[in-house]
Amino acid sequence: MSSTPQMTGEAKPLCRRGLILVIASPSGAGKSTLSRLLLQADDQLTLSISVTTRPRRASEVDGMHYHFIDKRRFEALRERGELLEWAQVHGNFYGTPREPVETALATGRDYLFDIDVQGTLQVYQEMRSDVASVFILPPSIPELVERLRRRAEDDEITIRKRLASAADEISHWRDFDYVLVNDDLNRTFAGLQAILAAERLKRSRREPMIGLLADELTAELKKNKVD
Repeated sequence: MSSTPQMTGEAKPLCRRGLILVIASPSGAGKSTLSRLLLQADDQLTLSISVTTRPRRASEVDGMHYHFIDKRRFEALRERGELLEWAQVHGNFYGTPREPVETALATGRDYLFDIDVQGTLQVYQEMRSDVASVFILPPSIPELVERLRRRAEDDEITIRKRLASAADEISHWRDFDYVLVNDDLNRTFAGLQAILAAERLKRSRREPMIGLLADELTAELKKNKVD
């Protein structure tokens, strides 16, 4: 009976490359709540903190929810190519710093992006093979309106702008790898966890380590072939 194969060589490949989990939705559909729950439940996931030029809400903390910066600084980051994606939404600019994401993925760390449709499509252009994307749909428009009003952080004019954008955002649902209807928060969250677990196990993300193990197993079997 042969022993368990051991990895050889001075350097072992990573178990897998990190992935980017993108969660997008129309405002009020629940992506921020789902993102928060996922981060609380999974200590292997890091939230990408975007930079934005929009005013900070009373419930937000600079550096935790966003990095709040002025338009001039945002434009400088964009011009230097230091943003992985950026978008203008409702008159404000949002963007994702590139360097921390690339560093994390190279070391096997997963990143969570809570961004809009525009940002998702830009991330695809830069790092599509690293991305698993999930679009969250509301169960109905009346429910979407109720959720926007219930959170009491936007005035009626802003709510109308968000609803006007929702039709265009929802029309992009086919651009995403997965779509979840958030009619029940617990069920939707369970679906999101299942997606993340499956994406982490994809062969393409684990190929260096799995390939080495498969080669060693094959060699061991051939060496100890039983007639």
